[in-house]
Amino acid sequence: MNQLMATPSVLMKHEESRAVQLENILIKCPGCKTIHYKRDYERNLKVCPHCNHHFRLSAHERIQLLTDPESFIEVDADIISADPLTFVSQAQSYAEKLTKERQKGNINESVIIGHATIDQLPLALAVMDFQFIGGSMGAAVGEKITRAIEIGLARHIPVLIVSTSGGARMQEGIYSLMQMAKTSAALARLGEAKLPYFSLLTDPTTGGVTASFATLGDVIIAEPGALICFAGPRVIEQFMHIQLPKDAATAEFLYKHGLIDEVVPRHQLRQFLARLLHLYAHASS
Repeated sequence: MNQLMATPSVLMKHEESRAVQLENILIKCPGCKTIHYKRDYERNLKVCPHCNHHFRLSAHERIQLLTDPESFIEVDADIISADPLTFVSQAQSYAEKLTKERQKGNINESVIIGHATIDQLPLALAVMDFQFIGGSMGAAVGEKITRAIEIGLARHIPVLIVSTSGGARMQEGIYSLMQMAKTSAALARLGEAKLPYFSLLTDPTTGGVTASFATLGDVIIAEPGALICFAGPRVIEQFMHIQLPKDAATAEFLYKHGLIDEVVPRHQLRQFLARLLHLYAHASS
């Protein structure tokens, strides 16, 4: 009776509150459209049990998934993006955008670097986070990834980079684009030192990141269904006036065509990387 007598504004607030409550406990899979309890999908490492759709992980979640408990030590957390061009778009300045992004959560740049162990074997690690400006690569990101590679060189240990990115950060212009050469040169030095570089590509990995360090790994692996490309399929179709296969630019398509060495489900990633590290440790002993 009370609900029948409620004003429209009160009913609207009630419905909004109920929608927020449902959003906190339920999640809809974009792949098969089924609805899951969030607690169940989190227990399943954010992988849909029905269609195997791999939801995106944050950098912190990825580190927790891959490395031995409490083994990760972050370095150079204070390296963050500046605004070298004093860039201003119609909506807001780049400086304002950076401030807002940092206020959202517990990350101040689109990559976290450090060193850790997997199955007690040491490695240098860089993990990108798509939640921070689409994982885009600016000068700070390129510097941090280069430093992660240099950790591998200094400690004489393998390097793992987990990529997820929309590409170069346009607000930094040429400073962003030069990171492609900078990170690639650092990996060349790693190769000269006979140290392995493992590249894990996750959804999405695109643009300048794909065209540089992401596809230079000695072993390149990817999660199922990940979008991996330089330009997206839709852009290619519009520009080239051609029809691409439905699975173009997916991890499975690139595996068939030789760019990727293996497509590895999320549940098996840690075990797969541990095998690679043990193979390297055995070969170098």
